[in-house]
Amino acid sequence: QVHVMESGGDSVQAGGSLRLSCVASGYTSSRYCMGWFRQDASKAREGVAMIDENSVTFYADSVKGRFSISKDNAKNIVYLQMNNLEPEDAGTYSCAARTRLSWTPCEFGFLRGGGYWGQGTQVTVSS
Repeated sequence: QVHVMESGGDSVQAGGSLRLSCVASGYTSSRYCMGWFRQDASKAREGVAMIDENSVTFYADSVKGRFSISKDNAKNIVYLQMNNLEPEDAGTYSCAARTRLSWTPCEFGFLRGGGYWGQGTQVTVSS
């Protein structure tokens, strides 16, 4: 059984930083995608950043240059470092994980279509 759990959400002022953590346990496959999504009451869930087992990363245009996704293989943790936060970045941030075949690219739609999700962690950004 795979479990995904996020942490690190908090309230910050605009321009501040946060680091979110996602732990995925119970995986046996060496190929996977893990990613962060966010959602607030007014918008649909959107992909923020993704990383695969080779540390290849992908970012939404809205966060490029401000957010960074990374992983600690020894601890099975994926981090999302968020800098220069804007009020538009506020929302519930969820982590998702899914195993993949070697020819399956890591894309936001791939994670949306299956895999395991955490409960989310709340990020509030005040102006």
